[in-house]
Amino acid sequence: MNRLNIAILFGGCSPEYSVSLQSAYSVITHIDTDKFMPVLIGISSKGDWYRFEGDNEKIASDTWCNPSDCLPAVISPDRKAHTLLVFHPDKVVKLPIDAAFPVLHGKNGEDGTVQGLFEMAGIPIVGCSTLASTLCMDKDRAHKLAHIAGVQVPTSFVLKKNMDAGIALAQAESLGYPLFVKPIRAGSSYGITKVIDRHYLPAAIKLAFEYDDEVIVEESITGFEVGCAVMGNNELTVGEVDEIELSDGFFDLTEKYTLKTSAIHVPARISKEKAEEIKQTAKTIYQALGCRGFARVDMFLNADGKIIFNEVNTIPGFTSHSRYPNMMKAIGISLEQIISRVIGLAVGV
Repeated sequence: MNRLNIAILFGGCSPEYSVSLQSAYSVITHIDTDKFMPVLIGISSKGDWYRFEGDNEKIASDTWCNPSDCLPAVISPDRKAHTLLVFHPDKVVKLPIDAAFPVLHGKNGEDGTVQGLFEMAGIPIVGCSTLASTLCMDKDRAHKLAHIAGVQVPTSFVLKKNMDAGIALAQAESLGYPLFVKPIRAGSSYGITKVIDRHYLPAAIKLAFEYDDEVIVEESITGFEVGCAVMGNNELTVGEVDEIELSDGFFDLTEKYTLKTSAIHVPARISKEKAEEIKQTAKTIYQALGCRGFARVDMFLNADGKIIFNEVNTIPGFTSHSRYPNMMKAIGISLEQIISRVIGLAVGV
């Protein structure tokens, strides 16, 4: 059987560049090479695209971007070609691509921009489409659509740059403290602050605006965060529900990648009935936002037992200790199987 050429994109012009390297390394080292030929496309932090042919370990150590291992490359916009154009010193090589697997987190990777590029080129995308990626990255619009679908969402308001600071302070008072200030389009908790009183609000808003030109201010939900790994297009597979246990604060960037004072429980320490309700809610959100392939749906279970939508990660972490693979592992699906299945969902095999 001929192997499919799968373009795996890593790095990216995003604050989450380093996170992408770790996820991509995991995908590359767990992909079934009997079925798939990885075509590695590295995107530098400046946004330059390269065909990478070096040792995979250089991706994990962030030493991949060097003249010995890289050649400039671009995706052909010709919808009939389905090729990566690799620029050698004396020639241009056309490398066929059967599907693109963006393992890129945050802006310029998870927000629909890269997906749009491949959709224009007629190359199947592993994971969510341009529209679904864009909607899920936008916390405000994702909440609005989930709410229309009957899912409870946090009370919030949106700020745009140069708005009167007095408006923000007045609206925040109506939400009450503590509250959360977040960039509308950012991931890995970049730019997010838990604000305990009004004196800290201006600084939190300023920080969030460093990551986006719109900011959402949300009520703080009492309870804890739960998540669902969802996989599929029409027929959906949902992993075990997980639970984030926090000793203090919130699940910020440091906690996500070190678990210094927090723990993740798979399965969540809740009843089977509540877990099933959470899974059904995750499916509702996944479908309402038009997700395909795979995504992780994050929710809150509040002190009253109500399920409240938080966000959808269309390209969740893919390391062996990441939440998505561990939730699927809990129902007997290995990381190797996840990768094969999501590629299959993209190419129709």
